[in-house]
Amino acid sequence: MQYRKKPVVIDAEIYDGTASSIEKIMKMGGSREVNNTPEGLYITTLEGTMKANIGDWVIKGVKGEIYPCKPDIFDATYELA
Repeated sequence: MQYRKKPVVIDAEIYDGTASSIEKIMKMGGSREVNNTPEGLYITTLEGTMKANIGDWVIKGVKGEIYPCKPDIFDATYELA
């Protein structure tokens, strides 16, 4: 059987290492823990801590969770609403 992903509108910010992008991601995450380090941005997700590298997207999911997404996956999955 085949399934199609339900159309949903998500919030997303690209992590570029700047203070501005980190601030936007932290606001998007609400109470989620987000730690910026020289190695990348570490985000506490529902599945554990995940690392966002510069150029990755950070997505706010349908339940308010945030998580990183590689650019190629983001481009294949999402389009501007």
